[in-house]
Amino acid sequence: MTIRRIGLLGGSFNPAHRGHRHVTLEAIRLLGLDEAWWLVSPGNPLKPRAGMAPLAARLAAARAMARRAPIRATDLEARLRTRYTVDTLRRIVRRYPRHRFIWIMGADNLAQFHQWRQWRTIARTMPIAVLTRPGYDDDALAAPAMGWLRRYRRPARQATNWAEWSVPALVLLRFRPDRTSATQLRAVDPDWHVRFADPISVTTTPAASTRQPQE
Repeated sequence: MTIRRIGLLGGSFNPAHRGHRHVTLEAIRLLGLDEAWWLVSPGNPLKPRAGMAPLAARLAAARAMARRAPIRATDLEARLRTRYTVDTLRRIVRRYPRHRFIWIMGADNLAQFHQWRQWRTIARTMPIAVLTRPGYDDDALAAPAMGWLRRYRRPARQATNWAEWSVPALVLLRFRPDRTSATQLRAVDPDWHVRFADPISVTTTPAASTRQPQE
């Protein structure tokens, strides 16, 4: 069985937009990934529930945005019934033992990473790639979690070697960002999710696409 190099990008995707697609494609290029999985979250413990569209609509919108790209939008986190990233990633590693995974997050998430449950365990589970994001890069570099992670930082020029790194390992990726904002999109079109309200096929997952045995 071929070992695949996969990036994991979690989030609410409320809604998924061209900025998500842009940064994911850049991460695929810079990290030499076979594909990336968008883990559309049932609910982020650090975000308010108000204004959060139903999972089925967010997943449908993410799939539409990921079309014709090596990106898979999935409800895997909901199917695993995990609430926190640390539990999700540990389950994924066990579920797909022949794949290699790297966790991808924006600089805004690194700035608050120390608030995540067992964030050091996350860093010990798989390498982390942090994507530049306008307005957050300075805060991310000064964040409490970065004080611990700094000793594990790898040069960006070695980013394609991430599957060979021992963990913890962190790489910062810089490129021209897309400034599209989900918050701004919701402000312009608060009922965007109505277009994706048809609850069809919410179960297409990487497990089916990669023909891995079910849990």
